[in-house]
Amino acid sequence: MPELLGMANKAEMSRRQFLYFCGLGISSLALENAIASQIRGFRHGGLTANGKESRKMPHELPPLPYDYAALEPYYDQQTLRLHHDLHHAAYVKGLNAAEERLAAMLKSGDYAAMKPLCKELAFHGSGHILHSIFWTNMKPGGGGEPQGELARAINQAFGGYSAFKAAFLAATNAVEGSGWGILAWRTLDDSLVILQAEKHENLTQWGVQPILVLDVWEHAYYLKYQNRRPEWTQAFMEHLVNWENAAQRLAAARR
Repeated sequence: MPELLGMANKAEMSRRQFLYFCGLGISSLALENAIASQIRGFRHGGLTANGKESRKMPHELPPLPYDYAALEPYYDQQTLRLHHDLHHAAYVKGLNAAEERLAAMLKSGDYAAMKPLCKELAFHGSGHILHSIFWTNMKPGGGGEPQGELARAINQAFGGYSAFKAAFLAATNAVEGSGWGILAWRTLDDSLVILQAEKHENLTQWGVQPILVLDVWEHAYYLKYQNRRPEWTQAFMEHLVNWENAAQRLAAARR
């Protein structure tokens, strides 16, 4: 028992050091949960009922909530297949690999590769999180305007839907290089905020929960829209956005 307590204390210290040195943006909650899971393994001996060492279940690629052709003609099925089956899958694979290296570090106490691991956890973790939200933020026959609690929150934060839409599209279209436009709920002051994310993890604010995300990496739209990013973002807002899903995410965030 003393040895297990010593391992737990060592893991707790490693956790604090890890969070101190990493700037992880949107993926911070996922990372916190991943590290907490590893620490629980130490505290409970890391053993299953049959005496074997337990392991955290790997992250998995979520299935699409619609068929590949369901978003045509605004989002073509070839892009959807490549985007989901290859690009998103690569972030899931990268996150699992990074968390395996983290587990090895916590076990060995060797943190020489901490800096590059921080970057991989932030990049792949945020990529997995944002894509998982993105698929559910779209639906066949989407578009229109939000209703209910989400509409009231948008009115309060931005002065109306038209102003929000213009600001959201302007922010998203102006992302430098690869990234996202994000509508998020900020717990600090209980308000909605519009953010950009360069790559997946840069330019965020701490303590926000994304409820609507719009992918403007070139692989997200280039086969159909080429360099016409504003056409893609406009099509998303007018024909694809799933306001019911965004409203559910807002309600969950507020709880």
